[in-house]
Amino acid sequence: MTSLVVQTAFLGDVVLTTPLLATLAETEGPLDVVTTPAAAPLLETHPAVRHVIPYDKRGADRGWRGLRALAGRLQAERYAVAYLPHRSLRSAALAWLARIPRRVGYRDGWRSLYTESRPRPATGHEIDRLLALAGRPPSPATRPTLGLTAADVDAATQWLREARIDPPFVALAPGSIWGSKRWPYFPELARRLAQRAGIVVVGSREDAPLGEQIDGAANACGMLTLRASAALIRQASVLVTNDSAPLHFAQAVGTPTVAIFGPTIPAFGFGPRGPRDQALGVDRLACRPCSAHGPARCPLGHHSCMQALAVDEVVRAIEATDAIHRRN
Repeated sequence: MTSLVVQTAFLGDVVLTTPLLATLAETEGPLDVVTTPAAAPLLETHPAVRHVIPYDKRGADRGWRGLRALAGRLQAERYAVAYLPHRSLRSAALAWLARIPRRVGYRDGWRSLYTESRPRPATGHEIDRLLALAGRPPSPATRPTLGLTAADVDAATQWLREARIDPPFVALAPGSIWGSKRWPYFPELARRLAQRAGIVVVGSREDAPLGEQIDGAANACGMLTLRASAALIRQASVLVTNDSAPLHFAQAVGTPTVAIFGPTIPAFGFGPRGPRDQALGVDRLACRPCSAHGPARCPLGHHSCMQALAVDEVVRAIEATDAIHRRN
């Protein structure tokens, strides 16, 4: 019988779950995954995944009726085991209502609804914490993966051709759904880099206004599918990003990453981990970190965790990846 994974968190969390999917598939075969409609395209071509089951928990499937309806569909599939990396009551209740006989979650989750509870490491990278759900030890070299298709690569290549962008180019991801995570100096950074490389802005349709503020850059925000956006990032020499989903896309496709952390910190477990990657932040701020995700705006009004991170520091970090040549 097929195993099930329920992961309905943010896009970046879904990407970080792919090593767990690959690990489970090694012994249990391709799995089915319940995830959000937005994240479904990221997994539907992944080699560890058999079927993706969209769960629109805030839309068409919201509320008790939607939960019960999905649980009935899952029960009909007769899954042997459900793995629950997202520590939410809704995910735990879904597997319980579906009468899946083995339900594996973390001890700091909803243990009364699980049949097996496994320890969740308090420290380390999120990938390693997720692998602990499968009983695997930490693996610092493990990276997320995406099942990019030839069509995804062709779409990205065609977009770059039409935008007249040739390698080497730098990808910038200035957006985040959390306002306090947005570094404000991407336009100045683009001006500093424009004579050394082409500039492409990546992100969602909601990020398009941020891209329009970056003069001289090709704005791909909202122009490509998620997988085609990842394929575009794969062709970049380096990605400069806030602590948001494009960071994890770059990790999945092997692009060197400069990640900017403000209200959050890499120690939370969501930083880049490649040999050429750089993680930046303003140290020695008593107010940092201020929350697990980053609030909509700075609670103290000064936003020093981002305002005080100079463009020069980011340029030096880009140069440290060897993605573009240093200037004498």
